[in-house]
Amino acid sequence: MADVSGDLSGLDEDARILVTAAAEFAAKKLAPFALEWDESKHFPVEELRQAAELGMGAIYCREDAGGSGLSRLDGVRIFEQLAYADPAVASFLSIHNMCAAMVDSYGTEEQRHQWLPRLASMETVASYCLTEPGAGSDAAALTTRARRDGDEYVLTGVKQFISGAGASDLYVVMARTGDTGPKGISTFLVEKGSAGLSFGAQERKMGWHAQPTAQVIFDEVRVPAANLLGATEGIGFGIAMNGLNGGRLNIAAASLGGAQAANDKAVDYVASRRAFGGALIDEPTIRFTLADMATGLQTSRLMLWHAAAALDADAPGKVEQCAMAKRYVTDTCYTVADQALQLHGGYGYLTEYGVEKIVRDLRVHRILEGTNEIMRVVLGRAIAKGVN
Repeated sequence: MADVSGDLSGLDEDARILVTAAAEFAAKKLAPFALEWDESKHFPVEELRQAAELGMGAIYCREDAGGSGLSRLDGVRIFEQLAYADPAVASFLSIHNMCAAMVDSYGTEEQRHQWLPRLASMETVASYCLTEPGAGSDAAALTTRARRDGDEYVLTGVKQFISGAGASDLYVVMARTGDTGPKGISTFLVEKGSAGLSFGAQERKMGWHAQPTAQVIFDEVRVPAANLLGATEGIGFGIAMNGLNGGRLNIAAASLGGAQAANDKAVDYVASRRAFGGALIDEPTIRFTLADMATGLQTSRLMLWHAAAALDADAPGKVEQCAMAKRYVTDTCYTVADQALQLHGGYGYLTEYGVEKIVRDLRVHRILEGTNEIMRVVLGRAIAKGVN
């Protein structure tokens, strides 16, 4: 049986089956190639489509249009297992699922049945286009514009740091159809190959080498009016923000899986490594560090599962719960991974041990889907509102 990230003892039978299936797939199809893909910058589309065959292409989309019909809690458990093998690949799959969920939640019935079966199978791979060169954390300030021209919209602008850019088949794009501010933003489905759509050079990055990242450039790109998501202008900012609630949970789950893998590598290493006349794991300071790491992983898992359950239940505090989980889990799990590297000593800095890759991959999780500073803004605003 494959290594499973985390303790399964508290899960019911259905949840155990899901987690084990994801872990077995990851151990067989992702883990053996993670270092190779990182070095060669290979984007494993075929393996992603094999994951989709197991229902991982549209995890929490409705079944009537090809989705798996699972919960957000199921989703974070699945992404943790995938990230245990390769955080970069798991993170891209989480982005694809975020796009699929937007189509499922906000699309018309025609849009849902047109796009979701292809997204679920990953015949169509999707990317999320919100961030711009001049509008990162301030998403409401985006300037990419879409003007109506008969039965089409014409899109002009640039999106920055887009995962899958150039490789993905469908781009879920936030563009301005109205005045400044969040109420002037709409969402469009733009297909690769559209005239005027192009991509910048591939970014050279610290981590996430197994997925491409580049600008997406819209130069008078004509999009059928039928590709306006939800067939309604002005709801794009809400679509983007609601999509990010789940995206934040998934990226936290990817941090958790990666950190658990780094932790397990560190435990194995200090148990087998001898110094000062005994095993390193017998040193009290080593055990204290391992105890802190285990505590960080457990608190992260509990907070993440709690936030996912709140999102499933549409609880009043779901936005704050997702923000809190994203902030805490990505910060804590990065620290766990960094401590795991430290416990390896000089060997942790070597590529072949796999820990330095995890550290590099997890670092960006504290930035994307809303920086952790922005998560504090969200939480601080909610706290202040509660006392005013």
